[in-house]
Amino acid sequence: MKMRSVTPMRIAKIGYIVMSVMFCFAGALFIALPDISITMIGISMGIAMIAFGIVKLVGYFSRDLFRLAFQFDLELGILLLVLGLIVLIRPDDLMSFICIALGISILTDGLFKVQIALDSKRFGIKSWWVILALAVVAGTIGVFLIFRSAKSAQFLTVLLGVSILAEGILNLYTVISTVLIIKHQQPDAIEIEYSETK
Repeated sequence: MKMRSVTPMRIAKIGYIVMSVMFCFAGALFIALPDISITMIGISMGIAMIAFGIVKLVGYFSRDLFRLAFQFDLELGILLLVLGLIVLIRPDDLMSFICIALGISILTDGLFKVQIALDSKRFGIKSWWVILALAVVAGTIGVFLIFRSAKSAQFLTVLLGVSILAEGILNLYTVISTVLIIKHQQPDAIEIEYSETK
């Protein structure tokens, strides 16, 4: 029987890890340097959203073994691509839009990760509660980002940094704990040749 290639799963997992680490780094940078240029934030966030959107789409179509981490990534990948393109078109005067768009994206991802945590529990993954806790934290921060009350650019930059950092940690932990790559994975459907006998 022909084995299914694990290359798409490996690309998706590595992509998820790299993007998650980059989100953590960017979040820490925004927290440490709240006076960073709004245009720079817009361009970097637009590129990051598009790149992560592509990684999420690759993950969705990779058909990993448990189908946990990537199960909602078709919708999230398309959402990130669209939001990233909008942010890139006009990065200099979209701080409010960036906060709302990223907040919605993080809240949505947090809600989906709650479902992934519950599915992980059913699969017997012992650290499912960590995914749940991280999802609740990230989703809550996403809500704060959407309904931010302060207008200070520095405060928004720090809040943006905290949100991105929380999202990066959530995605990094989820992909490491739920994506299992097996070299000799069987295809989903077994093809059987048969012939009718009279």
